[in-house]
This record gives sequence, C-alpha cells and structure tokens, in this order.
Amino acid sequence: MAQPCAPNGVFMSFARIAALASAFATALLAPAAQAQEQVLNLYSARHYQTDEALYANFTKATGIRIQRLDADDAGVLARLKTEGANSPADVILLVDAARLAQAERDGLFLPVRSAVLEQRIPAQYRATSSADGIAWWGFSTRARVIVYNKANVKPLDVDRYEALAEPKHQGKVCTRSGSHPYNLSLFASLHEQLGAARLETWMKGVVANMARAPKGGDTDQIRAVASGECQIALTNSYYLARLMLSSKPEDQAAMEKVGVVMPNQSGQGTHMNIAGGAIAKHSRNVPAAQRFLEYLSSDAAQAYFANGNNEWPVVPGLKIANRALESFGDFKRETVATATLGANIGKVQQLLDRAQYK
Repeated sequence: MAQPCAPNGVFMSFARIAALASAFATALLAPAAQAQEQVLNLYSARHYQTDEALYANFTKATGIRIQRLDADDAGVLARLKTEGANSPADVILLVDAARLAQAERDGLFLPVRSAVLEQRIPAQYRATSSADGIAWWGFSTRARVIVYNKANVKPLDVDRYEALAEPKHQGKVCTRSGSHPYNLSLFASLHEQLGAARLETWMKGVVANMARAPKGGDTDQIRAVASGECQIALTNSYYLARLMLSSKPEDQAAMEKVGVVMPNQSGQGTHMNIAGGAIAKHSRNVPAAQRFLEYLSSDAAQAYFANGNNEWPVVPGLKIANRALESFGDFKRETVATATLGANIGKVQQLLDRAQYK
C-alpha cells in the first residue's frame, strides 16, 4: 500500500500522520479547555504582597484562577457602584469594618448562607444575619493601639483612648486624618460607648493637644513619635509589627524609642478593626466565590494572615508563630460588634466637622 505524499513530494509515515492528527485535535480542543477554566474576579483593597501566596495556594488547591483588581476601599466601592449590574466582580475584600457595613447598606453584597463560615467566624466579626443570609465576613483583625515616646511619656499616662484629650498632653499628639477609615471605625466604637456629647468633647480635646495638623499614614505617626516631632500617636498594630520585624537599622532605632499600650484594659478593651470579604451582588460565579471565602477561614489561610501580614486570625484558638504579634501579649479586646460601627459613621463625621478635626 502506497504512503500518502506530503506537499513537497516527501512520503509521510503513518506514525507522522497520526502525530499531525493528534496535534490538530489538540488545537481544536484548546479553546474549549480554556472556556472551562474557572476564573474568580476579585476586587481587593488589600495591598499586601504577601497575599500573593494566599491566592496562589487557593488556585493550586482548587484550580480556580484569581484575577485581581486593586484599589483602596473607597475606590473598590466607587467602581462597584459605577459598574452596577454589569460588574464582573465576584468577591470583594475590604480592610475596614465601617466600609463593609456601608457597602452592605448600599446593596453591593450578596448575602449567603455558609455553615462553614458561620461555624468558623464569631458573630462579633461578621454582618448581622438576615432572612437572605449574611452579607460579609471578617477574616483577620488588627488593634488600634497607642504608641508613645519612652523618654518623655509614661505608659500609665496614655493607657486609655480618652487620655489623648487630657490637657497635660497639650502639644504631644499626632494622628493621621480624623476622617480616615481606621480612625472613623475607632471613633464609631467610642460613639457607641461614650455617646455623642462626650465623644465631641473628646475630639476637641485631641485637636487641642495636637503637635501638628493630621497628615500621613500610621507608619508616619510611629516615626514622628520616635523622632520627637510628637510624643503620642494612634496606629494599627500591624504597622507597628512590621517595624518590629524589620531588619533595617533605622526601623530598629525607631522601635527602641517607641513604647506601645493596648488601651482601655481596665474598661471596654482595645478597639479591634477587621479586614473582611463578601460576594459581589452581581457575581456570576457564586459557588466559587463562596468557596474562596470559606478558604479564607481555613486554618492555613488564617495562619497566613498572622504570619504573613501580622494580623490576628478571627478563628478562635489558632496558634500563631509571629514574635511581633506575640509581643502584644494576651490583651482584652472590645466587645462592640463590628456590624454596629457603620451605623455610627455619619454621626462621627458630623462631630469631626464640629470639632474641626481634619
């Protein structure tokens, strides 16, 4: 039997014909395989390089690829509102309890029922349950702590948030903007505990005690305390932990000058904010989105939040291996439910205006 002839006159073996046919079939099937690939569109306000491994581990375990869009909390929410029902977003990650609550009120999330999440995440760190389910979930926590210059301030003089407004600290306090979400959530918690009148008085006292106008981020406040520009400041715990773990000589020198207080241990406890997530209202891939949220509550992911980004897990009882977090000790955490903070934000912003807390 004669062998088929190639266009250039060279005879092809049957083995060669079979190989070409196989390659042609593979080429035809490739688009179908690509179409079956699961992709999860993630809108994230988490700007931590260490999270890359977190997402990669999910893809390795599930085969679901993460396609991420990064912005800050406000940017993520603004984009969702602009895109409306056409949004490709499946999962939303934000880094502030008040913003999560606001997004829920704006109807940007899809409430779900998840036995895994309800069992793993304490009620304090998730949205209030409704007939449709639960709209968002906290996955890690960070404390709002007070730092002070060890050479000039005694820790007992700044052991409460309320102390920042005391006249003896005039000219000593520095903060980032009062309207930044991290401060808004703290102030919303204080509103819950002090009431509007006492909170306004406190805000005016803090403004009167400022060493300079609010500016910069939390790390800037820590460095200002170390340099002596001011003596007392507020910061989220993970910014402090980064400097504690840093090998840079300038960071080590700064931390030698700075002390930290976990405020209000004799009262309501230290304010805890959260980073959390939700399924986007118009997600076209809800099962995979829920699977991703459940993955974030797993022991492996929770340990990663602690060891990779210096955040405390929300799942109770997990052991962590982070010497910076361990240095904060076993402290009393406030019990104000994070879901209630968003309702106070509007009131807090009015008080900030009246107190001229920029």
